[in-house]
Parts: sequence; structure tokens; C-alpha cells
Amino acid sequence: MQTKSAPLKGLRIADFTLHAAGPYCTEMLTMLGAECIKIETAGRLDIFRKPHPVYGRMEAATFDQVSAGKLSVCMNLKTAKGAELARKLVAASDVVAESFRPGVMKRLGLDYPTLSRIKPDIIMLSVSAAGQTGPESSHAGYAPLFGAAGGLGALTGYEDGPPVEVRHVMDHSTGLAAANAVLAACVARKRTGRGQHVDVAAREVAMSFIGDALLEQALTGVAQHRRGNDMPGCAPHNVYRCKGEDAWVSIAVADEQEWQGLVRAAGASGATWASDGRFVTQTLRFENRHALDEALGHWTLGQSREEVTASLQAAGVPAFPSCTSKDLVEDAQLHARGVITRAHGPDGAQRNVVGPPWRFDATPAVGGGWTPGLGEHNEYVYGEILGLDRAQIAQLIEEKVIW
Repeated sequence: MQTKSAPLKGLRIADFTLHAAGPYCTEMLTMLGAECIKIETAGRLDIFRKPHPVYGRMEAATFDQVSAGKLSVCMNLKTAKGAELARKLVAASDVVAESFRPGVMKRLGLDYPTLSRIKPDIIMLSVSAAGQTGPESSHAGYAPLFGAAGGLGALTGYEDGPPVEVRHVMDHSTGLAAANAVLAACVARKRTGRGQHVDVAAREVAMSFIGDALLEQALTGVAQHRRGNDMPGCAPHNVYRCKGEDAWVSIAVADEQEWQGLVRAAGASGATWASDGRFVTQTLRFENRHALDEALGHWTLGQSREEVTASLQAAGVPAFPSCTSKDLVEDAQLHARGVITRAHGPDGAQRNVVGPPWRFDATPAVGGGWTPGLGEHNEYVYGEILGLDRAQIAQLIEEKVIW
């Protein structure tokens, strides 16, 4: 069930995670070649497996993104036999991942002390809003709250506006941090022979992104404020409207050499900026950045994003279009690197999927894949891994243990 040469070939994960942050972690490990068995139940579907009209669609695209290539088994953990099946699966696994509120796994008889007695070298990952300990450990949370509670939201937005919700990126950033922690625990186990419990708090992941603000507060007593697209000391540093509907380009100039490149690329328009006393030094450009943004915006508005990007990159100036999802699917660079691939599903179905964000020249990672149907791999997991015969599986299905 695994890719022969993938980096994590031979690693098996019992995946109890839900929603996005935890599943994105295990999806990254799946792309690295781990065999990830997603434990689900028909009694309470993962919210992202359900059609989700809140997002304006009746297909669960979010679930597809975080579950492609995984195996799916049905298991009713609220039954004693279901919990026992879970423990047997853990005994045959290397990693257990869960993202329930703290305390849920203990009530199910699947907490780390219990599982480590069954398999001493098991690595257990717990992803939650505020961590497994502390006075707020029981607090619920979703992606926008992680950024707010971690201080990232207060730094995001314009100076004259409110904090901005930081949405999906917080789930995925938490998942990436968790995947990194699991890999570190795997390395430690190889060295020591012991497993451990890995506790990842999404709030603390958000805090890790604002270390400079915390340091500035500690040194000066002054809290950073929202800066919009500004970068202190750099100008221009913004997004600029281009020709076309809702078309924008992002431009960042950090030093004099890049400024001169921008002036050359802009030609006659650039000559007027170069001679304007408000823009002759980097310090003055930042002080007068709003006026500079207006002048630069007149130049970009007459061109497409691609034209602006091409001329500025040729002049050594960092610039990129602000891409939509449609742009990315059609992007020649991404296709050349195999980032956008085609997944093939049942009955000839196909769709574009995003491949892994890394390249290995000797042990290629797994690309995309199809999302498993609910319980699609019951026979493989219960039969081949746990050794149950067909009669035993049928009996458990009848008792709604496999459900």
C-alpha cells in the first residue's frame, strides 16, 4: 500500500485527527510515504468530509486536500470493542495522531500512558488549540482563533483597521509544525529506542511567528502595531493594481540597487521618480511611501501583471503576480516542477491536485492521490494488518463496531 522508495516507507500512522490542522500534518507524512490509516465513523463524519455549503460548495474539497492518499477504516470508538480494535491497530503502528480536545483520548482508553504500555516505542502526537496542560487546555478553537490567541492577528491588517483573521494558514502551519515534531520524535526513537508524547498547541505555533515582536516588546516596552503591507525601511513594498480585472502585482524594493533597477524598468515614468526629491534616498522613500505607491501604481496600471513581473525581474527587482487558484493551476513553472498533477479516481474520474512542496532525488515523495471512500480499506486493515477473518469482520459490522 506504499510507494517503494518514499522517505517514510515502512512508517505506519494510526490517524485519529479531525478537521484540518491534524489531518494536514498526517497528509504531509503521507506524501513522504508513510502508510496513514484514517480512523473514521459513519456515526459522526469528519466535518470536512461532509458537503460544506458554508464555503459555497456542496463538495468537500477541504477534505480532499488533507486526506488524499490515506487509507480509511470505520471504527466506532464509543464501543468497548471499537476501542480494543483501536489499541490493536496502535500495537501495529509507529505513530498515533489525534486532535480531539484534551481528555477525550483518555476517556476512550487511548491516552498515551495506556498506549505506551501496549507499545513502549509508540510516538503519540496530540494537536489542540492551547495544548494538553495549563488552565486553557480545555478551550476549543478553530484556525482564526489560533492566530488571534497567538498574537499574529493583532499584527495583521492596516494601521487604521481592526486585526484581521488569519484563516486556513494557521491550520496548515500548525500541521507543518506537528509533522516536523513527529519526524524529530522518530529520529529520537531511532537513537534511544523509546517513544514519546508530542504535544503541539496551535496557539503556540502562531506565537512562534511573532518572535521579533515579542523581543521588541521586551527590549523597548513598545508593542508592534499593524503595518498593512509596509516593511520598515523598504519602499516601495506593496501590491499594485495592473491592467485587467482584479489583477495585482507584488513589488518589494529593499536597497538602492533594486531601486535603480525599478527606475530603469519603468523608463520615462521611472525618470520622474528618480528626480523627485522625496524619493532620492531609501529613508526618504519609506517616509514618503504613500506618494511613491501612488506614482508606481500609475505605471503598473497600464500593464498586465505578467508584463510588470517580467520587466522588473529582468532588472533584478523582486516582483510576482498576486496569483489566484486558477492562475496556479495554469502556471508553467509549477507544471514544470510537477507541483500540479492529475489524480485518477474511480470510474475514470480525474482532478488537479497539489503535489508535495519538496523534491528528493533518491527517494521521491508521493504526489497527491485520491481521497479514500469512508471505510474503503476496512478489509485490508482488519484482515491483513489485524488478522481478523471475514466472519469476524462481518460480526463487528453487524454490531456497529466497524461503523
